[in-house]
Amino acid sequence: MTETAHAPCEIRGRLAPSPTGYLHLGNAWAFLLAWWAARQAGGRIILRLEDIDPQRSRDEFALAIMEDLRWLGMDWDEGPGLPSDGSGGPLPERGNCGPYVQSRCAAIYAQALQRLERLGCLYPCFCTRKELRALAGAPHVDDMGAPYPGTCRRLSEAQRMALRQAGRRASLRFHGPSEPVAFTDAVQGQQCFTLEDCGGDFAVQRSDGVIAYQLAVAVDDGRMGINQVVRGRDILPSTPRQIALLRLLGYEIPTYAHVPLLCDAEGERLAKRHNSLALRSLRAEGVPPERIVGLLAWLAGANPDRREATAAGMTAAFRPDRLPRRDCRLDGALLDWLRYGAPSGAAAYE
Repeated sequence: MTETAHAPCEIRGRLAPSPTGYLHLGNAWAFLLAWWAARQAGGRIILRLEDIDPQRSRDEFALAIMEDLRWLGMDWDEGPGLPSDGSGGPLPERGNCGPYVQSRCAAIYAQALQRLERLGCLYPCFCTRKELRALAGAPHVDDMGAPYPGTCRRLSEAQRMALRQAGRRASLRFHGPSEPVAFTDAVQGQQCFTLEDCGGDFAVQRSDGVIAYQLAVAVDDGRMGINQVVRGRDILPSTPRQIALLRLLGYEIPTYAHVPLLCDAEGERLAKRHNSLALRSLRAEGVPPERIVGLLAWLAGANPDRREATAAGMTAAFRPDRLPRRDCRLDGALLDWLRYGAPSGAAAYE
């Protein structure tokens, strides 16, 4: 596989947004925690644009993401940057582990698939989404689909040929080791899952040829030398899958911290549908970045006075062990403070 070029002992964290929409407060929360964790350790930050989905990814969102990260005070040491001439042309990159934009990595992902094929870990799957829903017979383990019962793994070569002749296109699924994958999460504690616990055999390439999330993330984390991954707890079921891929592809395993989510007043995870909480919308309302950073640092236990602050100014105060163990809700009082600030002389909301 591709060799990484970096100092072996340095912390290398990453920000890995998908340019499928504008950043919202939930994204800012996760990215700030990842940024603080790496910067506090004197480490480097790698920015990676996960634009692997050609139908949903857009260049305008990629540019907006970088602008919003810089507006909040986050920088990065490697990765894509904004065109200096404002032309909107191809994003320049700096660093020795590129490409840092997933849509430029087709040859790298193809090499990883070839290695997994040689190891006997892949097989074609002809199931449609409708068939998968009917076959599953169990709740989804996460946002990435229903658990797969291994239907196509048991097909004979003659059956596969017949399905291809009938016009069925195949995705590629990964059938990995049956042994449990154990790791210690810096926030969630000791974890141990089998791949079956996490949904069974999972796709590494879609039937239209697009590389799937699990493979792209594992390969990119490995080849970029990422050794500290800080992300939302909703991604926790992906971690055993990615560890299994990293091991088979010959990469080192990062440390992981799966942080609580930022939710609305009803407890729903913030998403792109919360348009009013997009950073662009808040910025247009006149909310200063220091107030956003101050609120998120308060939620992280790093800013007890809930004062306005810069990202760099909160780095020394950040402590992973102070993070809440439950998801954080943004109620009306907090959103009022965010938009309008505390009245003069008033105490911060509790």
